[in-house]
Amino acid sequence: MSSRAIIRPTPRSWRWVGSDSASAERQRPASEQMPDRKIDCARAHPARARRRAMTVHAILDQPTTPANDDVTGAGTPALVQPEVAPLTGAESLDQLVHAAMARWTGGLSPAGLALAFADWQLHLAASPGKRLQLALNALAEGARFARMVSMPHAAWQPWFMVKPQPGDNRFAGQDWALPAFNIMAQAFLLGEQWWHSAASGLHGVSKANAAVVDFTVRQCLDVVAPSNFAFSNPEVLREAMDSGGGNFVSGWHNWLEDCRDLLSAKPPGPAPFVVGKDVAATKGKVVYRNELIELIQYAPATADVCPEPVLIVPAWIMKYYILDLSPQNSLVRFLVERGFTVFMISWRNPEPADRELGLDHYRKLGIDAAIDVINQLVPERPIHAAGYCLGGTLLAIAAARLQKERPGCLCSVTLLAAQVDFTDAGELTLFINESQVAFLEDMMRQRGVLETAQMAGAFQLLRSNDMIWSRLVRDYLMGERAAPSDLMSWNADATRMPYRMHSDYLRKLFLNNDLAEGRYLVDGQPVALSDLRVPMFAVGTVRDHVAPWRSVHKVHLLADADITFVLASGGHNAGIVAPPSEEGRSYQLLEKKADQPYVGPDEWLRTAVNRDGSWWLEWVRFLTAHSGVWVPAQSVLHAPEGVSSLGDAPGQYVLQH
Repeated sequence: MSSRAIIRPTPRSWRWVGSDSASAERQRPASEQMPDRKIDCARAHPARARRRAMTVHAILDQPTTPANDDVTGAGTPALVQPEVAPLTGAESLDQLVHAAMARWTGGLSPAGLALAFADWQLHLAASPGKRLQLALNALAEGARFARMVSMPHAAWQPWFMVKPQPGDNRFAGQDWALPAFNIMAQAFLLGEQWWHSAASGLHGVSKANAAVVDFTVRQCLDVVAPSNFAFSNPEVLREAMDSGGGNFVSGWHNWLEDCRDLLSAKPPGPAPFVVGKDVAATKGKVVYRNELIELIQYAPATADVCPEPVLIVPAWIMKYYILDLSPQNSLVRFLVERGFTVFMISWRNPEPADRELGLDHYRKLGIDAAIDVINQLVPERPIHAAGYCLGGTLLAIAAARLQKERPGCLCSVTLLAAQVDFTDAGELTLFINESQVAFLEDMMRQRGVLETAQMAGAFQLLRSNDMIWSRLVRDYLMGERAAPSDLMSWNADATRMPYRMHSDYLRKLFLNNDLAEGRYLVDGQPVALSDLRVPMFAVGTVRDHVAPWRSVHKVHLLADADITFVLASGGHNAGIVAPPSEEGRSYQLLEKKADQPYVGPDEWLRTAVNRDGSWWLEWVRFLTAHSGVWVPAQSVLHAPEGVSSLGDAPGQYVLQH
């Protein structure tokens, strides 16, 4: 056997596992294992290594136990959490009541919803002019509608009064132009339009409360849309005539299958793609593992490679393989085939015992730990760091801190659909207020985590027409099943979020906007995004309901760096997964130097160049422009002695359910 040792961070302790019997079971503090291996790109930092070891032991201070590599099931030991002040009797009672209420409300705070509607109703009651205007509008539109209905068939013009909004595909079929069904669709759209005018534009109502009322009313109206019922949906009726009612029989079987899957805790719908075979199949090795992450290094596919490695930080609210789906649309494979050495963080799926894992734990045991390991594997080389969604937000925090403490560690920062200012963070902020956050905290404190079903439901509500009602109509009324896809399979492979981390995220970022306003603390010191000086590449997507592109664009206000901003077609996921092989892709791009004037989003939209194709090619050009002379792949992949693989990609953490 080889005499080389493996650095293997194991559950509950750090072990130095060697092949010789004398060292096989030797336990050492991290600071004694490799004080000379912590390399800060261009020079060694033994002091930092000691500080890092002290940080890790402070978090993972547990009695030493044998290694446990079985991380695919529920038996994985959890991180030791700091003690939490016990609740008083009254607080415990309140928490139990709120947690019980949350089961019936889907996690929405009844008090927060009631306050929003009370604000709107009281101001509406005190605004006779607004009420009169709404009444006159209803009478006028009603009279127009009556005239439309009484028109002879020969003079009928579809969508005479109102058309569906862009992106509303419920009435896109040709059969909706038939007079009887078109009348029902227009009546619904007129009602939707009237309620929108009633919920908005009321003087004195707070912007946040008006948005909550408008969103809630829209969700209620979507339930009764004529497209959701068999007798009022011409496409369903045509399918019933063509199939002799077979669509209803197939829909009944689909419903029974979904009920069976729900009872067996399986995600409903078509069979998922197999992780490691159909998706997440790019060849690589797990080179590092701790209690929170696995770090995957992908095998080179070219003879020469870029000397600077690429570290990708995905969001922990999703499995990492959104960026390594099928071979034809894998961003990881795309980068590797173009000569980049890629590292990927794979987050462990937290359990209730991990309730006190906070945002700072994710930074220390996630990004900081990954950068330390990459500095060992690729010494004296700065890193191209990229973060997706929430991973990009955390990367911005870590990068700003590194810019002060370890300048030169990063050579570029890429933010993919990631926000650093949450002032205008879209419809996700509708229910982020003190009442809602406190309600969620009580619910999560009892459970320990935010469950996958609840988190998925929140995102589905943002696009309820596409994600909920259209699927129900297709599956149960049309009797069809959507063709299985890697993206759908990934979307069903959800993860949980620890109570403390989610609370930190909601309060410090969404509610208080501490990061953008300079109040977010790291090791007791505020983080200033103006410290970011390395070249940046930021991507927003046109139809993003999670991180609206105008919110992503605000990085221009905060970072003092050269920024290449891209606005890609598509949504939060499909806009990022944009392989060049797919047709119909487009994007806009504009570069801004650090010393140039600020360009607002509206002006940016008018100025940025429109281009056909995938933004992936632009990112490769950006990375290449900020990299050194390419070197043979073998020299980059040489691992320092004492570091070896912990298994093949995709690793073990991604398989957790």
